[in-house]
Amino acid sequence: MTYTQRLQSLLWSMILTMTIPCVAFGAPPAPVPPVPSPQQRAWQAMEMTGFIHFTVNTFTDREWGDGTEDPATFNPSALDTRQWARVARDAGIKMLILTAKHHDGFCLWPSKYTEHSVKSSPWKEGKGDVVRELSDACREYGLKFGIYLSPWDRHERCYGNSPVYNEYFRNQLRELLTNYGPIAEVWFDGACGEGPNGKRQVYDWPSYYKVVRECQPNALIFGCGPDIRWCGNERGYASETEWSVQPITDDMKELRWVELHRTYVDGSGQKLADQMIRDEKTENCIWYPAECDVSIRPGWFYHPKEDDRVHSLDHLLDIYYKSVGRNGVLLLNLPPDRRGLIHENDVKRLQEFRAVLDKTFQNNVAEGKSAKASNVRENSDIYSPDNVLDGDSSTYWVTDDDVNTGWIEIDLEKERSFDVAMIQESIGLGQRVMDFVVEAKTPDGWQTLAEGTTIGHKRLLRFPPVTASKVRLKITGSRACPVIHTVGLFKRPEM
Repeated sequence: MTYTQRLQSLLWSMILTMTIPCVAFGAPPAPVPPVPSPQQRAWQAMEMTGFIHFTVNTFTDREWGDGTEDPATFNPSALDTRQWARVARDAGIKMLILTAKHHDGFCLWPSKYTEHSVKSSPWKEGKGDVVRELSDACREYGLKFGIYLSPWDRHERCYGNSPVYNEYFRNQLRELLTNYGPIAEVWFDGACGEGPNGKRQVYDWPSYYKVVRECQPNALIFGCGPDIRWCGNERGYASETEWSVQPITDDMKELRWVELHRTYVDGSGQKLADQMIRDEKTENCIWYPAECDVSIRPGWFYHPKEDDRVHSLDHLLDIYYKSVGRNGVLLLNLPPDRRGLIHENDVKRLQEFRAVLDKTFQNNVAEGKSAKASNVRENSDIYSPDNVLDGDSSTYWVTDDDVNTGWIEIDLEKERSFDVAMIQESIGLGQRVMDFVVEAKTPDGWQTLAEGTTIGHKRLLRFPPVTASKVRLKITGSRACPVIHTVGLFKRPEM
């Protein structure tokens, strides 16, 4: 966008914030609700985050502890949270979420509400605090920090005595949210069981949310919470049709998280969302984006037998394209080993992964080129189709309000080779596109490269390499006038 165009855009923004009632031609499109909160937009922009599963299970070679583990079991020989943060940062991960307490009930911080914690372990003679060390390391390396606190506690004797345990859990949650600086995400799962009294624990979710909102008002709550939802599998894959716009269901209203999650496992949740949106019945919807969790190994905790089972580079790349590339956020688990380090094999694979992504996306052959469109909103200097090629996410191409379909054609100036297309919507104005097609003009005419439904924050499409001089994005269905801020074309390196 030229200086003149930016000045015009600024003037329009000033005019639109004036209190004089008017309807101006060329006004920005009205948001199509629901829209993300500023915190949700910042979360989506991270694209890749990391999980750290680390507790007594690391030393007992188990995935789920039963709460009887001796705290003396926890004794990493060379724990270095700065290494975790450095490895994550170099891989392009923007936040680390730590399992501060898993189902076994062992706490990685010296909680004053239990002795079943690092203060009873030999590590650092009981004076260590993994939560403190990692929160400090994240700040040092420019990462956000999140915590996982399991409601299910197989060690705590009051578990099953619902009112008493709920207070215990709130106390621990408050400890974590008030003593370790800013927390960006609080991760809850719905695992639940019977306590020593034989009664099933009833979680008081609203009271947990209240603690989070009071102590960390900018934190987002995942899973068993109102801000971020589970993608429905632990493979790291979002759906082909991935709406961040989701209906408020009875399960959600009544906090029946297990039932709600099943709708994403079997795909019915996304089908329901898609049908409601196409039927224009979105008055009872919320912005509820998908987080795609997966471990870099088969297990969530470190197991020596899995040292040679780190996911292949091809597999990790496939996960990336099917999470980040499908309007999701990738949550990649990196389990520290018994030394307290991310294992060398995991580090090497992450380095390879980052190198391929950097090589793929370092050269956008469409950036800086020119474009034309079937329709451009009044005041085309501000809403020009060239905006999708300027590398600026704050500018966009948009059609008139009553035009919900159309195309934008990019002139690459000469024949160029590519095999990845990237499309991004301005989600601050709502997720809009329902159907689209990407085409390339070849000597044989216009050829379909890929087609899809939703776009959202980012859609990445892979296809066989093609050489073309022009590319066309056709929006064939949209909830309202489409608002596209970026179209990119890239070439993957030879593997």
